[in-house]
This record gives sequence, structure tokens and C-alpha cells, in this order.
Amino acid sequence: MIRIAEGQLRFGERILFKDLGFAVPDGGRVGIVGRNGAGKTTLLRVLAGETFLDGGTVEVPPREEIGYLPQDLAELGVAIVSDFLKEQAGIASLERELRRLETLIADSSGEDASLLSRYDHVSALFRSRDGFSFEARAAKVLSGLGFGPDALSQPCDAFSGGWKMRLLLASILLAEPKTMLLDEPTNHLDTESMEWLEGYLRDYRGTLVVISHDRRFLDKMTFETAELSLGRITLYRGNYSYYLDESARRKETLEKQARRQETEIQKTEQFIERFRYKATKASQVQSRIRQLEKVERITLDGEAAAAVLRFPPCLRSGFDVVRLSAVSKSYGTHQVFGDVSFTIHRGEKVALVGVNGAGKSTLSRLLAFEEEPTEGTMHRGLNVLPAFFSQESSRNLDYRNTIWQEVTSTGSELSERERRSLLGAFLFSGDDIHKPVSVLSGGEKSRLGLLKVLLRPSNFLILDEPTNHLDMATKEIFQQALMAYDGTLVIVSHDRHFLDDLAVRIIEIRRGKVHDYHGNYSYFIERRKALLELEGAEAPPSGEAPARSVQTERERKRDEARRRNELYRRRQEVLAELKPLEALIDDMEAEKNRIEETLCDPSVLADSERVGKLMIALDETRKAIESHLPRWESLMERLEAVEAKPL
Repeated sequence: MIRIAEGQLRFGERILFKDLGFAVPDGGRVGIVGRNGAGKTTLLRVLAGETFLDGGTVEVPPREEIGYLPQDLAELGVAIVSDFLKEQAGIASLERELRRLETLIADSSGEDASLLSRYDHVSALFRSRDGFSFEARAAKVLSGLGFGPDALSQPCDAFSGGWKMRLLLASILLAEPKTMLLDEPTNHLDTESMEWLEGYLRDYRGTLVVISHDRRFLDKMTFETAELSLGRITLYRGNYSYYLDESARRKETLEKQARRQETEIQKTEQFIERFRYKATKASQVQSRIRQLEKVERITLDGEAAAAVLRFPPCLRSGFDVVRLSAVSKSYGTHQVFGDVSFTIHRGEKVALVGVNGAGKSTLSRLLAFEEEPTEGTMHRGLNVLPAFFSQESSRNLDYRNTIWQEVTSTGSELSERERRSLLGAFLFSGDDIHKPVSVLSGGEKSRLGLLKVLLRPSNFLILDEPTNHLDMATKEIFQQALMAYDGTLVIVSHDRHFLDDLAVRIIEIRRGKVHDYHGNYSYFIERRKALLELEGAEAPPSGEAPARSVQTERERKRDEARRRNELYRRRQEVLAELKPLEALIDDMEAEKNRIEETLCDPSVLADSERVGKLMIALDETRKAIESHLPRWESLMERLEAVEAKPL
């Protein structure tokens, strides 16, 4: 179990944690959320044993049972990938011990019983950790995270920073620790790798504590949400979507309580001031003063400043914005994609997706007319004014300039006052506008690059990973601005929630070819899965025509009615067993939540005997829930199969 009680941590004059209490039971899945700078990463470092509190108590599993993924890149050295993964999983040390014992046994002609006993013990431990199949498992995990088939034999330092973070994540998954502490695990993953990771973690039975700006990842992977604010943790018994709804409700209630409290305080202060010098009221005044001193004022977490994003009305372009005909793009002998043909129409909001390295950024530069195709033709429509945002901030900004110089370099016709007002809306105010671009954070550079796009007259936006360094609140604002944008949009993003509500068309680059899907991201995922299954199926013999239906219209309707009734009957049969089972599981989940909530009570945590009993009850309840889940999953699969069956 993870538990922090009365945690205190100060950095200089700044108090980061104040009487912080936090508890995660074994097998819990918690997402940590909060504003930038609230201390989320520091909290994870405390749990990982890399940072220590100034006061309070910390109870965590032994370090060898924890897998910690930091947000910042850790150097992996020059070891071969397979050796690095074995070392991290504890397999390499066992292999070395086995080789050492084999040599000693051979030298003793196999007559030393203690050596044989030690060899049997180490061999059993090696087998228990799947040592003999480790490389096969490692290859599977690396493939899921987007690595090629030869990755195991390459040195770690041959990979870029983002891929090294994937290697570190792979090492944690392969080590199978009892507790995973993951700080922004999806930052360097494409959508396919994210989906694979979600599938892998779905089957993980240990404790998971994760920080992420990916709303969909948190919704799928966590059952509880811990909000870190004002040095304290507030726990919400649900995923991120539940947290948003519940925190808004709690905030509204707290604001009402704060207003009532302020009214009472004002009345008390007015009484004290009015009768302070009247002898007949002296005792009452002193009583009110003591009463006021005891009041614990309700503290509201002040609203963080938010960027205001609003795109100006666009010049109307021709209906065909850009048309590609048999376009190919190569760099030297390497062809990124070939024979690409499609047209983007006025007002469309299109997402470019694909695995890392598929060519999304290359295609976005072509669409922005930043590069020329190697083969084929590209036609820009009438009155089309493109504006391009690159994921490489050095393409968007001149690091030698200040913020103000970058804004004035756009050629915008806005007045100085209007530019300053817009800078303030993007959270650049006062003397901040004279900062050199080179000292800005990743999020600040992204905001400034987006502001420059906004200042340029355009009606065709091409945005390559614009949300990489934006927090959730800014991403939501940016998404709303893009949805209201009346021009044409092409966007590259790994944020699935962001794309789902925004894009109405998905263009996927896969294996050098383009696949076009007219629908949102969820539709694309379903459709792509079906198409990939069809591609793997055996094609019918060449020239064989499908059998022609000879049913009359009346026979067809009668047959459909019969099948509809049969599906209804089967569905009711499944529901008759499923509903009582779900009610039972819901009751047990409620009991589990009640116990967990009790364990978060500081007064309970002080009673070790009661905590022990509660932990036993919690373990029994969790086991009871797990014992019913296989049957529930089986019934759900049956229900889905019935509902998905065509008429």
C-alpha cells in the first residue's frame, strides 16, 4: 500500500505540500491531476524515493518493486537494447550467476552438492521470471511501442530522446513491478502505441499511479483521481471525466459556503466595531473577537489565467483548397510515401494520423507548400492562404528575437495596442513581452507560435502537433477555437480526445500509402480495425462471382422479422443473467469504495489495528469482485455478439 500522512515539503519560501495525506491501496489505479507547478511530478518522485519530504511519513513498497518512469529523459548508456532490458528486469544478473555456477560445477566434476543446490535455486528463479522467453516477450513489447524488428540488437544511444523514453517504458513493463509510477507515459507515443499500451496496462494487476495530460488515457486507465492543489490532495472516486463533473459540483458548493462565511464574518466585524467602546457590550465584543479568531476561513483555489483563442473571419477560398495527384515524396533513396491522390475541400477539418515516421509531418509541409513533391502534382485552390505551424518550434520562431519582435514580424495590420491586448490574451503581459524567445518554456513557445499563426491572414491552417506542450485547460480552449474556425484545417495530433470532437475526416499514412476515412477519430479506429481484419483474410478465388440472392421481397422481410425476434430472445436471455450479476458487482464495488474512503480518513490511519482489519476486508472484497468478473466479461461478450449480429 502507498500512504503519505501529514506530508510537508518546502522549496525556499514556497510551500509545495502542507499536511498532505494520500493513500493508494494495493491494486489501485489513480490519476494525479492539478495545475502546472502544483507539485505532481515532485509527488511521484517522493513515492519513487528520489525526493524526500521535510516532514510527515511515507509508506511505499520496496524500491525493487517499483517501476518509475520520469517525465524527463534519463540517459540509458551505450548498452545493447536486449542487455539493457535484461539488466532492468533483473534477468541479466540471474544469467551471469547461472554461467558462474555452471563453470564451478564443471570444475568440481558435479560433486559439490551445495553448488548443485544453488544452481537449482537460481534456475527456478530464472524460470519464474520467464527468463528463457524474455527476448520473445521483449520483442513483442518493443513492437507494441513502435520499434522495428532489429531494435533488440541496437545500442541504446542509437535512438533519439523520445525513443529512449519508450525503451525506458518497455523496461518497466518487462520488469512487471508490483507498482508503476508513470509520469506522462504517452508524451512520446503515437496513437497506435498509445492504444497498445492501454491494452497492456488493462491486464496489469499491480498498483498504477499516473500523471497524464491525455484525458482519454486517464479515463481508460484510472478508477480514481487525486487532485493536487494548495499543497493538499483531494480524492475523487472515479476517472478523469467523473473528476471534472464532481470537482465542478464541489467547487460550486464551496463557493456558496465561502460566501455565507464571509457574510457572517462581516456581520461579526461590524458588531465589534459598533460596540467596541461601550462598557455594557464589552463581554459580548470580547466573545465575538474570540469567536472570529477561531474561524478557519474557507480557501478557494484561485482561477489560473487562461489563454483566449479566437480566429478572425477568413477570406472565402475556392471549394477545392488543395488537390494532390499521384504525389510521391522521397529523401535520397528513402521514399516516405508514393502515389498519393486526394482533395481537401473548403471548410473541412482533417486529421493526419499514422505511426511515428510514417510521414505525417512531411505531408503537412507539402500541404503548406513548404516543400515540393518528388513526383506528381499539387494544385492550390483559388484565394487559398495557408498558415503552417510546425512541431519544431525553431521553424515557427526566431530564437534571436524577443516575443514582441516575433509578433511585429508577422506583418499584421493590427495596432500596437491591439497586439499587446492579444499578447495578454495568450498570457504574455507586462515586461514578459521583452523576453528572448530562447528562454521560453515549451508551452510558451507553442502559444507564441500559435499567436503568430493567428496574426497572419489565412484561411487554410496546417498544424503539426500544436498541442504537445499545452496543458488540458489550454487544449480545451484551443479545441473550441478550432471548432469555431470558419476556414479549412489540417492537423497532426496524438491527442485522441482532441481529434475526436474536432476532425470530420481522417487521412491515415500507413506503409507509404494514404487511406481516407470520412468520419471522426472513433469511426476511424473501428473502420481501420475492420479493414485490417479483411486484409488478413483469404481473398476469394479469382473470377468467382458471389452467389445471387433469389429471395423475393416478401420472403426477405419475413426472414428479417424472424431473425430480429431470434436476436431479441437471445438478448433477453443474456440480460436475465447479466443484470443481477452487475447489481451484485455494483454492491461489492460500493463496499470496496466505502472501505477505501475510510482508509483515507486521518483518524482511522492512526489506528493500526483498525487499518489492518480494513485492509483484510478490502482484500476479500476485491477478490470477490475479481471472482465474478470472468463471468461478467463472458456475458458482455455474448451480449455484444448478439447486438453486433446483422439481421
